[in-house]
Amino acid sequence: MTDTITPPATAAPATERPRRARRPYLADRAGRGWVIGRTALLLAGAVLTLFPFYAMVVLSLKPTGPVTFPDSLLPWPFSTEAYDQVIGAKSVLRWMGNTLVYSVVSVVGVLLFASMAGYAFAKKRFPGKETMFWSFLAMLMVPYHVTMIPTFIIISELNGVDTYWGMILPTLANAQAVFLMRQFIASLPDSLFEAARLDGCSEWRVYVSIVLPLIKPILATLGVFVFLWHWNDFLWPLIVGQSLDMRTLTTGIASLQQENVPLNMLLAGSVVAFVPIFMAYLIGQRYFQEGVSTTGIKG
Repeated sequence: MTDTITPPATAAPATERPRRARRPYLADRAGRGWVIGRTALLLAGAVLTLFPFYAMVVLSLKPTGPVTFPDSLLPWPFSTEAYDQVIGAKSVLRWMGNTLVYSVVSVVGVLLFASMAGYAFAKKRFPGKETMFWSFLAMLMVPYHVTMIPTFIIISELNGVDTYWGMILPTLANAQAVFLMRQFIASLPDSLFEAARLDGCSEWRVYVSIVLPLIKPILATLGVFVFLWHWNDFLWPLIVGQSLDMRTLTTGIASLQQENVPLNMLLAGSVVAFVPIFMAYLIGQRYFQEGVSTTGIKG
């Protein structure tokens, strides 16, 4: 009798449960849902931002009469009556001229003095430079309303009330503009200035031929901001320009509210005041974007 040896039973290999592959159309649907949600959010933000401008333009193009909502927000009936009265008024044209003088001259003065000061603080060496710069920069910590009364007293003693220079002169010392200019000019390579001095260029020639061409982006950026600040400035022109002929658009339009002027005329004046700001941005848009993207970058 022969013994038969039975081999040990081997366990059957366990079959792993196959993983379910992520279906590509699910990822596509999730990506499309994210894009749709983001687009809807951006569109909602754009509508909320543009609606006040739409209402201002539409209401300014309405004939004189009571305002009812939502009927008044429809683009009909259409009338340019308010614009004819605003543009034809001598006082409004005078106020626009005052605002242009106040804004344009202030922009030129601020850019000139800020670029010169920024160049000196960034590339020149003189005793007390850091102390002077940080003392000047400390002006940003002082509220504007604290210095307004002493400034008005000085301008009044110099007979600057109801004059262009009385409005413009105190705004030329702009600490923020000097700081931005200094930061931008400090990023320029020193080798350019050393080469210019070796060629015998004077400091004025270095400033005109090297500094100004290289800081065009920041000049355009600051120019747009300064123009916007002065065009919309209200408090200082209201204090200094006390007569009717020396009012700016902001103070003049505000004074019309006390004379029971129709709403469509007030909004037409606001549209007229908005157009130059928008045009200034369109003109300097390329330099403005370049200046915003490069300001503060060290080379």
